[in-house]
Amino acid sequence: MSPSAVASLRLELSLVQPVLRTAAARMWHSDPGLPDRYRRYLRAMHQVIRASVPLMERAAARCGALPRDPVARPLAGYLRAHAEEERGHDDWLLADAAAAGTAPDELTGPVPPPHVAALVGAQYYWLEHCHPVALLGYIAVLEGNAPAPGLAGRLARETGLPLAAFETVRLHADLDDGHSSDLDRLMERLPLDTAQRSLVAVSALHTVASLAELFDRITAVPTEWESPHE
Repeated sequence: MSPSAVASLRLELSLVQPVLRTAAARMWHSDPGLPDRYRRYLRAMHQVIRASVPLMERAAARCGALPRDPVARPLAGYLRAHAEEERGHDDWLLADAAAAGTAPDELTGPVPPPHVAALVGAQYYWLEHCHPVALLGYIAVLEGNAPAPGLAGRLARETGLPLAAFETVRLHADLDDGHSSDLDRLMERLPLDTAQRSLVAVSALHTVASLAELFDRITAVPTEWESPHE
């Protein structure tokens, strides 16, 4: 993807990201419900992040079935390397939950609700039935909207939970900016055709909308979050 195409993707995202930022601001609003919202956030993000490495590994494997596609080989190399960087991050969330007083099986036991499946599952569809490059749109959004520096400390102060409960928030604030730069460099050198560029953009826009919905549901009252009829 040429630098101008990277800029085009960033421009498209800039038009919709205020929706995501507003949803995040509501979720992190300081009020008496913040500790419980944070625990719901940990559960939801564990359901999302535990899929990250399997998604990248499957997308890299799909690249292997496209030997004549000039995008496939560099894309597979990036995905395999990034999967190793992301490996174990779901365990960070389990440790945070334990520090926040939540048992691990409260994160691993429940069936993920449809809105989580919609966020993650669309990527499986696109990488299997369109092209694995779709996953770059998903990664661009997740890593382009890292927690703000200082958020972990503020949340610890305002929730009264121990700072150890916010390690994933703190670490992703430090790591994801560099990961976004790596992704931009990859996209600049990938020879994406028009359809592939469109697929990356569609994936990214879907991810913004689905992630904003996820944050809004975390912010909602617990009875809505827990409903089996979501």
